[in-house]
Amino acid sequence: MSRSWERKVNKNMSQLNKQRKKQGLTSYQGSAVNDKHDVFKGRKYVLPLVLVALAGLYALLGTATSQAAGGSNDVLNWVGVSLYILLALMIFLRKPYLKIERASVSTMKFNRERRLAVSDIEKIKLSSGSVVVQGKGKAGNWVFSRMMNLYDTKAMGERLEEFAKTHQIPVEHN
Repeated sequence: MSRSWERKVNKNMSQLNKQRKKQGLTSYQGSAVNDKHDVFKGRKYVLPLVLVALAGLYALLGTATSQAAGGSNDVLNWVGVSLYILLALMIFLRKPYLKIERASVSTMKFNRERRLAVSDIEKIKLSSGSVVVQGKGKAGNWVFSRMMNLYDTKAMGERLEEFAKTHQIPVEHN
């Protein structure tokens, strides 16, 4: 089913459910059951730690040079340090994810949601600490690691195995 058709079906399903709710009837499930997706979230911590360390280094250097120079650039230095800490906080709070839908997988890369359809996935590699979704052509590899982003790679691997079995995608265990 094409995406536009799915959107029309979902729109009509929601209108039907609103009407049934007004009449006091139970909601109609229909094809809305097929629209389930699993989301596996991680947590970025390496880059925020590096940014906080850089902010600490700049704060130390700024206080040392301001004492020697007489405190002329002290405010500007603290603005820079606080912006580094703010950037680290923003990156830490934004969780990376892998969303497994009915016929595609998606994740956030370079501030955009990237999607791989079933036809664009070459194979899936599973190991103890990481999961790799290998795309065809220029799609590249998507690596989801327990060490770098704190993903639950065991649960993610089990769900990707089900997804691969459903769509006849080869799975490689390392």
